[in-house]
Amino acid sequence: MLESISGTDAACMAVFLIAAVQLVTPANPIGSTVRLFRQFRSQEKGLTSAGNVDSGIEEYNRLHSSESPEERNKNYKSLVNSYYDLATLFYEWGWGQCFHFAYRYPFESFAESIRRHEYYLASKLGLGKEGKGLKVLDVGCGIGGPMRNICRFTKTNITGLTLNQYQVERGNILANLDPQLTTKKCRSVQGDFMKMPFDEGSFDAAYAIEATCHAPDRVGVYSEILRVLRPGAIFACYEWCMTDHYDCTNKEHQVMKKQIEEGDGLPDICHTKVCLEAMKQAGFEILDERDMAEDDFGEAQGGKPWMLPLLPSWNILTQRFQFNWLGTFLTKNILWVMEMVWLAPKGTSKTQIMLQKGGVGLGNGGKAKIFTPMYLMVGKVPLDKKT
Repeated sequence: MLESISGTDAACMAVFLIAAVQLVTPANPIGSTVRLFRQFRSQEKGLTSAGNVDSGIEEYNRLHSSESPEERNKNYKSLVNSYYDLATLFYEWGWGQCFHFAYRYPFESFAESIRRHEYYLASKLGLGKEGKGLKVLDVGCGIGGPMRNICRFTKTNITGLTLNQYQVERGNILANLDPQLTTKKCRSVQGDFMKMPFDEGSFDAAYAIEATCHAPDRVGVYSEILRVLRPGAIFACYEWCMTDHYDCTNKEHQVMKKQIEEGDGLPDICHTKVCLEAMKQAGFEILDERDMAEDDFGEAQGGKPWMLPLLPSWNILTQRFQFNWLGTFLTKNILWVMEMVWLAPKGTSKTQIMLQKGGVGLGNGGKAKIFTPMYLMVGKVPLDKKT
C-alpha cells in the first residue's frame, strides 16, 4: 500500500497533517505539538494544586463556582495556582512564551507586535543610559517571555515573580537556554505578589503585563509593589479592566465578563477607574494612563485589533478556526481521543473547554469594547518615601 502513494500524494498528506495540527495552535505547530505530548505527563507529576489534570480542573471549577467575587478573592491563591497548573502548557503551545495581547500595525507580524508592546512598556520605566546593572522586577512573570525580551532590550537585571512553581522552573530553563542571558541576570522566583519575598526598596523599577488582574485587592498589590521600589522608581503596567462601555445590567455583558473570569483564572475584573484610584491610594504619583486598545493602529490600512486571534474564522491554517462551531467540536473531540489513547492526561479536554470559553469572552468583550487587556498605568514612587 505504501508503494502506491505517489510523491504528490505524500506531499498532500503532509500538508493536511500540518493543517490539522495548526487547527489548534498558531505557534511553531509541529515542534510545539511534539513537546506538548512529551511534557503533558511530566508536567502532571509536578502539579501543585492537585494530583492530576482531571482533579485539577475539577478543583478549579469548584473554586470558580461561587457567584461571590469576595469568596473567589478569598481563595485567590488556590484559584490562580490551579489555573496556571492547567493553562501554562496550553498557553505556550498555542500562543508562545509571552502570554499577553497586542494590536498589530500594518505589515507587522504577531511576534513583532508582542515585542513592540513589551518594549513600549519598558520605555516608560525611565531607565535611561543607566539601565545596565539596574534591578527591575517583573510582577507576575509567567514563564518569562517578556522578561527575557525586556532584559535583552534594557540590559538590566530582571527578577520575575510568579505564584506558580511550574512557571518558575520553566522560565529558568528557558533563560538558561538563551545564550544572551544567564539566570543571574534574568531569573524567576516563586512568591505571592500580595506578600513579596523582597526587602523594602530592593528594586529600581517594576512592571506588570496583564498579571495584577489576578490580585484579590488592587490597593494591596500596588502597595506591595511600591514597598519594594526605591524612592523615585517607576512602576508601569498593562491591566485587564472593564471599560466605560460595560453595562452591569446588560445580560450579554455579564456573560462576557463571567466567561473571561472563568476562562482566565480571575477572581473578578475591575473597572479602569477602580484600578487608577487604587494606584493613587497605594501612594504612586500618576505619570500616565490610558486605554491603549483605543490607540490608532491603522486598521483601515491593514492593522489588526488585539482580539483578532480570538475571533472565529474558517481558515483551517490558523488557531481562529477553533472558535467556529466546527472547530470547537473538532478540538474538543481530538483532545478527548488523545486522552483515550494516553497521549494526554484525563481532564485535558475539560481544560481546553475552560480556556476556549475565556477566549470567546475575550473576543466578544473586545469587539463590544467593554473590556481591555491593555489599560496602561505609569506611577512614580514619591521621593520622600521612607525606606
